[in-house]
Amino acid sequence: MTTMKRILITLAALVTIGLGGTANLAQAAGGVTVPMDVFPAARTKDLAALQNGARIFANHCLNCHSAQFMRWNRLTQIGLDERQIRDFLIFDPNRKVGETMQIAMKPSDAKVWLGKAPPDLSVIVRARTTFDYKGTDYLFTLLRGYYRDNSSITGWNNIAYPNIGMPHVMWYQQGLREATITRVVHGEKGSERVVTVYDVNGNATVTRTPLPGHPAESLEARFKPLDAEQARKFDEDMADLVAFLSFVTDPSATSRTRIGVWVLVFLLLFTAAAWWLNRTYWRNIT
Repeated sequence: MTTMKRILITLAALVTIGLGGTANLAQAAGGVTVPMDVFPAARTKDLAALQNGARIFANHCLNCHSAQFMRWNRLTQIGLDERQIRDFLIFDPNRKVGETMQIAMKPSDAKVWLGKAPPDLSVIVRARTTFDYKGTDYLFTLLRGYYRDNSSITGWNNIAYPNIGMPHVMWYQQGLREATITRVVHGEKGSERVVTVYDVNGNATVTRTPLPGHPAESLEARFKPLDAEQARKFDEDMADLVAFLSFVTDPSATSRTRIGVWVLVFLLLFTAAAWWLNRTYWRNIT
């Protein structure tokens, strides 16, 4: 291995650590990449979806996760006025609309109570973006990828983040469901298909089937909710929440895009006018 290659690998590892191990979060045991669900990107331009995402964030996420680089008054960009923000989203009467989205829990206390301080969500979409998938797709899969697993400490597991430390805080909204995790793995005795079925109580049933040849390792997850309508509504809410987190990561994206369009229009008109003036000026000059 050349010196340059060693340097590149080291830099890549440092970047991965700096992003909270992003590249590893979407891999199951054995390095198999977890397929990501596609986030409905149109939600990022839907004010009703963004407002619902803000409601979910304030009620369920902001208890443990802060967004310290985002000010409450920036939510006026998604159609809320300061009275609505103050009355329905800020639960601490001592906080003002112009302040950032902080939480009362101290990082030192979080480490004692939870084992580690929950990450700040100000730029979570950008931090979870890799060359393989978008941060919005990762979060959309993560939030909907929980299943009961009695072998874990919290009683929960996640398809996008195996052995995740955060429990499924919104399980009652999603409802109970059965999970079927299918893996194709390579072992000392050859390849096999391992199907693990987790019932609604988290009890696992494992079936192993030998496979001929040397097929590629893979992972697939299927979920069977007890209440399909409840699960569908939860998926929509999680899409709204991811849309809001995308807005928090880059609140100026919409205005920047709008300004960019007008700049391009101006440059186009200016170029046409300059070309016409240049042709007119030099027309009678030989």
